[in-house]
Amino acid sequence: TLMPAPRALPAFSLQQSDGTALTAEDLAGRWTIVFIGFTHCPDICPTTLAQLASAQKQWAAIPAQSRPRVLFISADPERDSPKLTGDYAHAFHPDTLAATGPLPALEDFARSLSLVFMKAPGASGSPDDYSIDHSAALVLLDPQVRMAGVVQPPFDVKAIATDLEMLANSAAPSQPSPSATAKATE
Repeated sequence: TLMPAPRALPAFSLQQSDGTALTAEDLAGRWTIVFIGFTHCPDICPTTLAQLASAQKQWAAIPAQSRPRVLFISADPERDSPKLTGDYAHAFHPDTLAATGPLPALEDFARSLSLVFMKAPGASGSPDDYSIDHSAALVLLDPQVRMAGVVQPPFDVKAIATDLEMLANSAAPSQPSPSATAKATE
């Protein structure tokens, strides 16, 4: 679902898997799908990243400078170092961007995208036994790094890939067609 008017994001700085900062400037110029999760996730994260990898394969023919991107953000900075987050994301597709950061920065970033996550204790009660409950939705950022849309599960991968390909090839990326992601939520 595309938003009637894209929403500007506040400044953010997270840490990419190569140790460099990830800021809005790094995402400018291309459409980006953001997914928040964690590397120890038993089901939603690997399934979603595998689905997004299928879409990324469809985009291979799009010139690199306009090819849509996938950004995986780990919301588990206690266990997921930037390198581990990158290794995990790249196992699904080498072009996936990956980042994490201190908990306050992650919370601010997630909130700016209307996404949520929280630490949930495991059955044993041990401090090391926990999970991260998180939004399963995908957020679409436009080339101006504004929140432009949301895709709710279940995901129609072909529709997502086709819609993002159309957006990447559109002459006016800041004014996408209202039907651009409609199929992705059906």
